[in-house]
Amino acid sequence: MEPGAAAGGVQPAELADAIRDAALALGFARVGFAPIEPFSDAAAALDRWLAAGHQGEMGFMAGSTRADPRELLPQARTLIVVALAYGRGAGEPRDELLPLSGLVARYARGDDYHSLMKDRLRTLADRCAELSGRTLLARPCVDTAPLLEREAARRAGIGFTAKNTMTIAPGLGSFFVLGELLIDLELAPSAPVASGCGSCRSCLDACPTGAFVDAYTLDARRCISYLTIELTGPVPRHLRPAIGRWVFGCDICQEVCPYNQSSRARAGDPALLPRSGLSEVDLSALLELTASGYRRLRRRSAILRVNRLQLQRNAAIALGNSRSPLAVAPLAQALGSNPSALVRGHAAWALGRIGNEPARDALQAAAGHEPDAFAAAEIELAKAECSC
Repeated sequence: MEPGAAAGGVQPAELADAIRDAALALGFARVGFAPIEPFSDAAAALDRWLAAGHQGEMGFMAGSTRADPRELLPQARTLIVVALAYGRGAGEPRDELLPLSGLVARYARGDDYHSLMKDRLRTLADRCAELSGRTLLARPCVDTAPLLEREAARRAGIGFTAKNTMTIAPGLGSFFVLGELLIDLELAPSAPVASGCGSCRSCLDACPTGAFVDAYTLDARRCISYLTIELTGPVPRHLRPAIGRWVFGCDICQEVCPYNQSSRARAGDPALLPRSGLSEVDLSALLELTASGYRRLRRRSAILRVNRLQLQRNAAIALGNSRSPLAVAPLAQALGSNPSALVRGHAAWALGRIGNEPARDALQAAAGHEPDAFAAAEIELAKAECSC
């Protein structure tokens, strides 16, 4: 039997249909197939993006292997790409957030999709072996693998790449996560989906930090998702107000997309339904998060991508952007006692943003006693802002 062929004379198109049905039965919202070949155009675009420095601290984005699926499984013949919907509507935050509430991106409100996706892809690989009638080589991948998965999704006909660089599947929108299964089996490729953005600029214009250099080009260094997740140090002062109340990721460019507008909620996978307390996060509790509390929060959650100090830093920024007098007490406590200078510095900024008399008093009390240069500078800047 030729490598990549199925037993019993099953044709690639017939086998692809059977595998698609199996994937849909596992709960995937979309499935498509692409031949294994280098993503040459995408590789060139990635090189230009990296050369411009748009990746910020994400050094892991470098390297040509991301644009060649063969690097992950040399024997692979087909790339199966699937979409797992996390939907919108269920567990949505209220129109007006409570004064001390923050926001988590929708994909991270439920259980961690990484383990869920890999488990289902392994099951799909078993179904592929059953349907093809032979033992297969396969490798499941989620976004932690070095692969340009949105380009893979485009080639596999899952959807088209939108101006905000997300993948849009007509009829589904963009509220889904992607997974890939490399397999040494030849399957008929899926038809591509035509680009559908037209002249729409809703996502580009809605970004509060101006992260889009142009259509299809994101400067990650200004993106709220990057600032709240990938950036481990201080958030640039000029970008902090625009972060609003996001503490992990951001959905703004997706929320305004016409493809995500619907008169009724689009159901996501039941396994990704929001957990209690993650649709609206208690910012005071997050700012005071203990090591044991952090371990509980990150368990089986995509939030494990950030450390505890990042979450506290993000909570301080969100409390400052709430402009609520109720935020002064937890911020003053963090400024006076948090062991991290990163958190103390952002708490000082937040007090300066609120700027009322109790906030000024807290800053004055901390002035002259702060041993860290970064936090001390933030206190002085915040005091100056309060006196304006």
